[in-house]
Formats: sequence, structure tokens, C-alpha cells
Amino acid sequence: MSLSAKGLAAVSKPAALSSFLPDFCRPRAVFLLMLNTELLALVLAFAPGQPLADFWVNLTITSFVTQWIALVSAAGLCYLSPRLARLPPPLIALTVYGLTQITTLIITLITVWPVVGRAMDRFGVAEYAIYLGRNLAISSIVTLLALRYFYVQHQWQQNVQAEARARLRALQARIHPHFLFNTLNTIAGLIPVQPDCAEQAVLDLADLLRSALAHRESITLYEELELTRRYLAIERLRLGDRLRVDWRLDPDLPLDLPIPALLLQPLVENAIRHGIQHLPEGGTLTIQIEKRAAALRITVVNPQPDDSGEHPGAGQRIAQDNIRQRLQLAYRTPVPLAITEASDRYQVSFILPLTAPD
Repeated sequence: MSLSAKGLAAVSKPAALSSFLPDFCRPRAVFLLMLNTELLALVLAFAPGQPLADFWVNLTITSFVTQWIALVSAAGLCYLSPRLARLPPPLIALTVYGLTQITTLIITLITVWPVVGRAMDRFGVAEYAIYLGRNLAISSIVTLLALRYFYVQHQWQQNVQAEARARLRALQARIHPHFLFNTLNTIAGLIPVQPDCAEQAVLDLADLLRSALAHRESITLYEELELTRRYLAIERLRLGDRLRVDWRLDPDLPLDLPIPALLLQPLVENAIRHGIQHLPEGGTLTIQIEKRAAALRITVVNPQPDDSGEHPGAGQRIAQDNIRQRLQLAYRTPVPLAITEASDRYQVSFILPLTAPD
């Protein structure tokens, strides 16, 4: 499954059908669980009352027991994940709590009893029961804290996703009145002299309006390119030879790659509205898509007036912030957009990974 499909599935999945737990079937989640478990073992080995001379022995035993508890619990949660996804949060928490307690009990009995059983005269049943109760209490506290953390993080993630969906719908519904007015005037002027061009302009405008009303969160790379081409065809009717487009597309692009909707077209629209149309002689808009080993690099470059009276890129921030947040949500990219500004040139680039993250 591609990264885009998996990342966007998380955005579009209804909250009622998703568990607030991490996916313990994924190596990354298991690795983080083992890492945090080892930190817990380190803390327990430093507990007061433990002889410092026996620190490494205590750490080894504690790590062995806690890691087995964590791994068996993760395997159980991985197996139960399809069922847990259909349960409400309270039942999920109760199931996880019960699973970790049973796992702690069994692992403690299996790993410690061979040692304690042979030395029961020295340890006694009471001491062994205290040790077992201590492990269960620690497991209970750690499990409850982890469940609380997972639930709060899940709620925060749901809020971020809801905001991203709202931003996408706002971007889809954003049809500038001036653009629509100018397009209709252009079509009206073409009808008597170039009816074929007028008809094609109407079809292009219809596709743009259809995309605005569709509210789709994911489309293919091919659909995004076609939407951008139709938008450029309409703008070329208005700007004429002032608008020149330099397409630089690698020949083996994965056109069926699912990507978040409206990534390229808003950047192209900004490049024209805030750059090329302010230049009396127009300019060349460069759209480049490079295929790398595990990603696509998309770059949009436009000239802009150096005496426009505004900071380079001013007026483009709303669409850029929208795209930046949706890219970060879908791909977890630390720096989703790379912007290069100059007095007469403006460049925006971003990366679309081709493979799913662990």
C-alpha cells in the first residue's frame, strides 16, 4: 500500500471505526514500546533499597521480565486490533488493562518461579506474593498512564485531522469571483469568433467547478495534473502569450499514485495571481516533477515583479499553510514545503514519498 493511500486513510477514516491505540503490528510501534520498556527497567533497577553492587544483575532480570511482558502484550494487541477497532474507548481500555495484567502474571510466574521455587525456604511464600503483587501494581500503573497518553494523543490527532479536512473543503470551495467573472467574459468574447475554444473553455471551467464541489480528500497524480492543465488552459485564454508554461515531467512518473487533493493547482494559481499577471511582459511558469528513488519532488517556479510594493510571496500564505499542514498530516514530513524567495523569482517545492512509513 502506498504512503498516500495509508496516510490519507487515517485522515478520512471515521473516528468511530478507529482505535486510539497505536498499531502494534507495525515494527516502529513495537520498537518504541521496547525502548520505553527498557527505560522503565532502568528506573526500576535504580529503585531505593537495591544494592548498588547488584545493579547489573537487577537490570538484566528486570529487563528480561519487562521486555517479555511488553512483547507478549504487543502481540496480543496486534492480534486483537481488528476487534478492538470496533469497540468504544472504555471497553478498549478495559481489554488492554486485563491483557497486560494477565500477561504480567503469567510472565512473572514463568520467569521467576524456577528461581524462587528452589529457594522457597529462604524467600518464603509471603515474599514471593509481595514480589508478584509489586509487579502487578507496577504493570497496572504503567498501563493506565500509557492508556491515558494514547487517548489524549488520539484526540489531538483527531482534532488535527478535522482541521485539515475543514481546510481542504475551504480550499476546494474557494473560487475567486474575479477568476470566474474574467473566465465568463473570456468565454463570451470567444463564442462569436472561436466557438470551439469557447466550448473547450466551458468544459475546462466545468471540470474545475466539479472538483471544487466533489470534496475528495485523495486523487491520483494524473487527476491533479489534468486539473492543473485545465486551469492553465483557462488562464492562457485570458493572459494570452503573457503566460508561458514550461512542463518538466520525468517520463516514468507513477500517474496512479494517490496524493492529497489540490496540492499543485493552488500553487500554480498563486504563481499566476501573485506573479505573472503583474508583469506587463508576462513570464514563464515552470512546473517540474522529478522521480527519485523513493519520492517525487515537485517544484513550481514563477517570476514576480521586484517593485510590487509587497514582500515576495505575500498573499500566497493561506494556500501554502493549507498545503503544508495536509502534507505534514499525510506524510509526517518535518519540512513539507521548501520556499526559495528572491526579488524577481519565487520557488515552492515539496516531496511526495512513494512508500509507506513504518
